[in-house]
Parts: sequence; structure tokens; C-alpha cells
Amino acid sequence: MATELILLFVSAALVNNFVLVRFLGICPFLGVSKKVETATGMGMAVIFVMTMASMVTWTIQRYILDPNNLGFLQTIAFILIIASLVQLVEIVLARMMPTLYEALGIFLPLISTNCAILGLAILNIQNKYTLVESIIFALGASIGFTLALVIMAGIRERLELVNVPNAMKGAPITMITAGLLALAFMGFSGLVKM
Repeated sequence: MATELILLFVSAALVNNFVLVRFLGICPFLGVSKKVETATGMGMAVIFVMTMASMVTWTIQRYILDPNNLGFLQTIAFILIIASLVQLVEIVLARMMPTLYEALGIFLPLISTNCAILGLAILNIQNKYTLVESIIFALGASIGFTLALVIMAGIRERLELVNVPNAMKGAPITMITAGLLALAFMGFSGLVKM
């Protein structure tokens, strides 16, 4: 059982990385990855929200929606749960870390609409994960998201110091970098068979 949980974690973090393999959560990935400090803060917020959302949505699905044949409310319920958790993170960051709160700007509320978090909640249900498996999957996915975000931010910070041709500045070099990073993560594809 422990081996399966480790494989699930590694699979979610590296092999099936939500941003670079599943292409979920691209908006915050491209928007917040300009500075490592901001990317790290966003990553920590995503780790918290993904893990909590995974636990709460799994519980709601198993104990409220499924027994009462309310599966058609799944998406609405999950979005409300995720939005509530993001509000909690916003309140905490505004009071505890105002500089990070200001640096994240509009991208913090966008965690609510981050398709990676909703996708994770739905994948937990579709894959029929237990609560423990859901939490491990959420931790792996969110740490993989953070890893991709921080790596991208580090590369983008370095790109600010080099002479990039004018035609490649801004969005073009960012897209090329994201594509190369996705190719690099494809190297993990044979690591775990699930």
C-alpha cells in the first residue's frame, strides 16, 4: 500500500504533471511565473487549496452527493468549495503576508477558477480514490504544479539577464520556454506505470 501511494505521488508530481503534461492551470502558470518569490508563494497557496479541496470534495461526494443521487450537482458543489477555500487563503495572506498578497494580485482570486484544482477534484472521484489516495494525489499534483511554476519563474528571471531578440521578447520566449519545459518533463513518462 505504501508503495502504491508513493507511485501515485510521483505520478501526479512528475509523470502526469498537471501543468506540463495535462495542461491544466496554464493561466497562473504563465501569469505568476515572472519571479521565483511570487511563484513560490502562489505554489504554497495552491498546495493548501488543492489538498483541502481534495479532502472536502471527496467527503461531500461520498457522504452527500452519492447517497442522495445528487451527482448532477458535483461541479457546482466543487466550485463553491474551491471558491470558499480561496477566500480563506486570500484573507490569511492579506493579514499575514501583505507583500505576497499584493504581488500575487489578480492571480490569487484566479485560483478559484484554476482548472487544475477542479480537475483534481473530479479526477479523484473518477479514479475512485480513497480519502488517503485523494490526499496523496492532491499533494503530488500541487507540489508538481509548484515545481513547474518555480522552475519556469527561475528560467524567466534568467531570461531577463540575457539578450533576447526583439521579436522573441515577452510572450514568444515564454511559450517556447514552457514548451521546452514540457518536453523536459516528458522524460519522466516511463518512470511510473499506472
